[in-house]
Amino acid sequence: MSNNIKEIQNEIVDEFEMFDDWMQRYEHMIELGKSLPLIEEKYKTEENLIKGCQSKVWVHAELEGDRLIFTADSDAIITKGIIAILIRAYSNQHPKDIIDADTAFIDEIGLKEHLSPTRANGLVSMIKQLKMYAVAYQTQLN
Repeated sequence: MSNNIKEIQNEIVDEFEMFDDWMQRYEHMIELGKSLPLIEEKYKTEENLIKGCQSKVWVHAELEGDRLIFTADSDAIITKGIIAILIRAYSNQHPKDIIDADTAFIDEIGLKEHLSPTRANGLVSMIKQLKMYAVAYQTQLN
């Protein structure tokens, strides 16, 4: 049984707290980006592009049983790290749990304040998109 969203978020916060400075945190994000479950080429479409991101970010969602599985990719390494963090927290969870999940862990790791304004907007857009997928799939489950 996979951990719930809150437990995963806490793990992510703990991981980031191990690093003393933001250069190390950025390096960690880049590493996380490399381990991202990659989206299949056929899903790299206009409709899977996240609007509001400066770089290209594609996200695909699929329901497996009653859990939502996300895959993604980005053409920018930092952005890829950001979406990897979000997917780690929200993939393989029930849509309702994704909808109800808070995003305070993003602030706890200090992500927003260390991103450029355009990247911070992109982060917000990514979260919105993951939650919109969850809403769409939750409707199908009901």
